[in-house]
Amino acid sequence: MIVYAKSDIGKVRDMNQDFFYVSGENSTIKLYILADGMGGYKGGEIASKVAVKTSSKYISDNINFIDTQDKEAVTTLIKKAIEHANLMVYKKSQDNAELAEMGTTLDISLIIGNKLYIGHVGDSSVYRIRKNIIRKLTTDHSYVQKLVKEGTITKEEAYNHPKKNMLIKALGCATEVGPDVFYKGFLKDDILFMCSDGLTNMLHDNEIYDIIRANKNNPVDKLIDKANKNGGLDNITAIVVNNE
Repeated sequence: MIVYAKSDIGKVRDMNQDFFYVSGENSTIKLYILADGMGGYKGGEIASKVAVKTSSKYISDNINFIDTQDKEAVTTLIKKAIEHANLMVYKKSQDNAELAEMGTTLDISLIIGNKLYIGHVGDSSVYRIRKNIIRKLTTDHSYVQKLVKEGTITKEEAYNHPKKNMLIKALGCATEVGPDVFYKGFLKDDILFMCSDGLTNMLHDNEIYDIIRANKNNPVDKLIDKANKNGGLDNITAIVVNNE
């Protein structure tokens, strides 16, 4: 695995409320996590850090107690990690009135053998690039995505919709959260791509694909540079994992 990861404040925000985690090069666990926080004061910054740190620790602490060849056991582990992180963020928001409105997206990617396990809450994104196709694997938990699913608006209309950032599900906003947890094949030469909406709001999927393919040695710098050139209206985080 060759991994590139970077987070950038963007051109407009006063602070970076994104946070991410990637496994060390020699780690036996191939774990990648991204969160995009929200909330006034420092709420979003705190929420994303708590979510990433508690979920990564939960998985690291518990993965040796499951059969990693059992797909149901792995998906259950990720689900429990997200539920644990949700409670930790929620409890912290209840302990401080200034943090009462905080929450965060959370995406977890865990690679075991030829399987990519994904846990997802919110509107950050996980993609898989295979050969000449980029495919978004996650579905946004957003008001606009709900309109697309219902057929009220098109995908192109959703891209510029004024309520695009309105979430219908986020981590830390209630005592329970219903994450999407699933797995996909992850073969040799496949590429995992994770990002916050600060990138996808600035770049279309075909642009993301072109930049990753054209910049094999360090695609995240080019992705973030392009997003900033297109406006940089939010924090931008990108993770690229090449399965070489």
